Amino acid sequence: MADQHESIALRSPPVDPSAAVGHSWFPGQPPPIYSCTLTPELVAKAREELQEKPEWRLRDVQALRDMILKEHPNLRTRLDDAFLLRFLRARKFDYDRALQLLLNYHAGRKAWPEVFQDLKPSTVKHVLDLGFLTVLPQPDPNGRYILCLRPGKWKSNDYPFVDNVRAIYLTLEKLIQPEETQVNGIVILADYTGVGMSQASNPGPFLAKKVVSILQDGFPIRIKAVNIINEPRIFKGIFAIIKPFLKEKMAERYILHGSDLRSLHRNIPRLVLPEEYGGTAGQLDMCAWSRLLLDCEEEFIVEFCQPDPLEGVVLPDSMLFEGEQGSGQDDDSFRGLRSQLYYCY
Repeated sequence: MADQHESIALRSPPVDPSAAVGHSWFPGQPPPIYSCTLTPELVAKAREELQEKPEWRLRDVQALRDMILKEHPNLRTRLDDAFLLRFLRARKFDYDRALQLLLNYHAGRKAWPEVFQDLKPSTVKHVLDLGFLTVLPQPDPNGRYILCLRPGKWKSNDYPFVDNVRAIYLTLEKLIQPEETQVNGIVILADYTGVGMSQASNPGPFLAKKVVSILQDGFPIRIKAVNIINEPRIFKGIFAIIKPFLKEKMAERYILHGSDLRSLHRNIPRLVLPEEYGGTAGQLDMCAWSRLLLDCEEEFIVEFCQPDPLEGVVLPDSMLFEGEQGSGQDDDSFRGLRSQLYYCY
């Protein structure tokens, strides 16, 4: 049995010290042997908000590891402390919910091969070059990094929409590495300048459901707020596609600012925002995050360009993306929602 476990437990990707050169604004990859990097303030925050007790931390990790090996012995997943801690923190150290999140994480990769096959930064360079997304260099006063999305930069004839999802997922994978992000969470800033009918109607409800399922139930990250700015009239139709799949708590975290930058500044202070959004942190740099991801190419090859982690694994009935074959209902829903979009536009 021990040999079997050794064969299925993927190790943490090796650390390349040179990968951090030139990216001092973002924490480097954690070492292969876990050592807590949280400040005393973050340790206290994790205790209060996540029920994380430092004296029990490794015991809790071992408990989750034992559950994986006992209940899903064929699952090819990383079992190192740092990796499993992401899932425990995302589910406030509830072992059962953390295990379900881990299974969802791998199930999402199996259910959506268009996104996860050969997933590495070089395959989404065209998305990064277009300026579809970036991460602002300064976290907000609560220590949360800000993922900036600009969907209006993408046109439906540029490339498939799933390439945007691939770029977002790689970004989230990098963002979740530092322990401070695992505790603090992230903030999303979505600028809808330039979004028209072609962008709004392209994903459709089925694709929207998959994206929301991954972010909400299949990835170990805490999204603390989604700030929407410069949204057009058709955003009501866009949100109508997304909202049915959002949990109430997540739906409440969507904040619509329109073109009112003062409203945005009440949620994200000017000192961390670029000049384009009324901030004082210089001009928006779309290249720094792109360079960081591309410099981590080998790291992502180790993480994602491997055999299917769920090959031979029997999953529970209540898994992510259930009912995929019943797409007819989604198509009907999409036709109705497309009518809403035209009406709003």
